Amino acid sequence: MKALVTFFSLTGNTEKVARAIYDAITIEKKIAPVQELQTAAGYDIIFCGFPVQAHSVPGKVHAFLKNIPDRQNIAFFCTHGSLRGGQLPKQAIEQAIGLVTKAKVLGDFGCRGKVDQQILDALMKRPEHKVWVEEAQSADGHPDEADLTDAKEFASRIISKIL
Repeated sequence: MKALVTFFSLTGNTEKVARAIYDAITIEKKIAPVQELQTAAGYDIIFCGFPVQAHSVPGKVHAFLKNIPDRQNIAFFCTHGSLRGGQLPKQAIEQAIGLVTKAKVLGDFGCRGKVDQQILDALMKRPEHKVWVEEAQSADGHPDEADLTDAKEFASRIISKIL
């Protein structure tokens, strides 16, 4: 059995979660940023992580997901400024699932991550984003130890599904 943990991270939030997932995996494993991978073939499970950007999957992850082999086991994880269970991260996960229609999605995990202050400042100038910016400001300090513990538990549950 072999697992791949791959991620795209701009601020380091998603990479922290990827490393927690990697640490929890008890089978042969590899961790690498999405942009460094040549292929996703040859793994029994792929954990793919990304930051939610405008309630979407970032372009670099989008391109990676379009090349996932048929019948591939995959699990998604994401970081975001929204509250857990919020609509924006749900939309991003739904988009990711839509990109791998021939894969077997075994689960998903999301947690909060600190949003870059420059992004918050730019969005605060637009009234339609004010409520979300106020919510995202409270994500400072995330992912925290509780988030990383939850990520490890998620990884363990996914691995148990394929063993």
